[in-house]
Amino acid sequence: MQFEFRLPDIGEGVVEGEILKWMVKEGDHVSEDQSLVEVMTDKVNVQIPSPKSGVVSKILAKNGEVAKVGQVIVVIEVSGEPGSLPVQERGPATARPEVETGATQTLQTPISPDRVLATPATRKLARELGIEIAKVKGTGPQGRVTDDDLRKVAGGPQTVQPVIAVGERDRTEERVPLRGVRKAVAERKTKSSNTAAHVTVVEEVDMTELVLLKEAFKGSAEKRGVKLTFLPLMIKAVIPALREFPYVNSILDDAQAEIVLKKHYNIGIAMDTEQGLVVPVVKDVDKKDIFVIAGEIEQLAQKARSGQLSLDEVHGSTFTITNIGSIGGLFSTPITNYPEVAILGVHRISKRPVVRDGKIEVRDIMYAALSFDHRVFDGAYAARFLRSLIDTVQEPKKLLAEIL
Repeated sequence: MQFEFRLPDIGEGVVEGEILKWMVKEGDHVSEDQSLVEVMTDKVNVQIPSPKSGVVSKILAKNGEVAKVGQVIVVIEVSGEPGSLPVQERGPATARPEVETGATQTLQTPISPDRVLATPATRKLARELGIEIAKVKGTGPQGRVTDDDLRKVAGGPQTVQPVIAVGERDRTEERVPLRGVRKAVAERKTKSSNTAAHVTVVEEVDMTELVLLKEAFKGSAEKRGVKLTFLPLMIKAVIPALREFPYVNSILDDAQAEIVLKKHYNIGIAMDTEQGLVVPVVKDVDKKDIFVIAGEIEQLAQKARSGQLSLDEVHGSTFTITNIGSIGGLFSTPITNYPEVAILGVHRISKRPVVRDGKIEVRDIMYAALSFDHRVFDGAYAARFLRSLIDTVQEPKKLLAEIL
């Protein structure tokens, strides 16, 4: 019998995924739990195993297509087991009778809003425009309803593309689909920017003691087979400040109008990859030493570069650190990792002349930038948090007590 395998709900609010690569082809025999297909969601890449043993009868979602959770993506012929009716007998699941209303009309007979293929942002726009999205005919891939489709129905302005001769088009522009990780970054940062009241406080940090400490522990790290960078040290140094100022280590539940103070310390690490920005999470950092944290960061970085992070590895952060200093830049104003309410940007460390006790000294100086949601706490609270962090970084005894 034929078994229709639908794109499963893999959790964390994922509603659709892009088919990256099929590990099988039509006619292949697959075993239960064998890797079937790799799917890119708005959070991570996931290899989905086959739930049945049998022969791949028909692949219904091609590489590059976006499939919705619950959509049939492959049919497997399972010997000696009752199953679903063949797909050809059931008819295409997305077939809908359309109303002939002219080339520019985008209305069709009503269908369930839950069956409409559209992003959450597009659904929100439909609500704002007062449009019943189930009545809108999508012009995107696989019938996806786009923002432009909604604006056509609303009679709003359209994006007009210049007319370019076919021979000239390739020389004048290149169109890159906004999807996968890049699309997820765009949606999350737009939501954070549009929702939170962002403010950034910047402080100058004397990193001289931290630089010396890193060099002192370099040999111990090598013996443990890990590379010690400044990031594990900064992660440990920030914990006392998060304890002292708990609103920095919180999230804002807009739906319930509640500030949720977190009693654990899971630090998101913003990482630059070829696919775009990803934020894997080092969990319970207050219970780990710098060598364990350094090893976990290395492992997460390797998975991030290869697109093999699991959902658990990008979920559950309470506070995020973004390290721009390894690339460049004097200082930045990072955007919070919504629904978190604060993010710390650490930057390039450079030797600068500073005045200490009336004398000019050359010290290792860095700018630290804390961006935060002004709805949750104020600038004075943010400044005190940074001062607490600086006191730990600049006081060797405090730092030693925290990092080991």
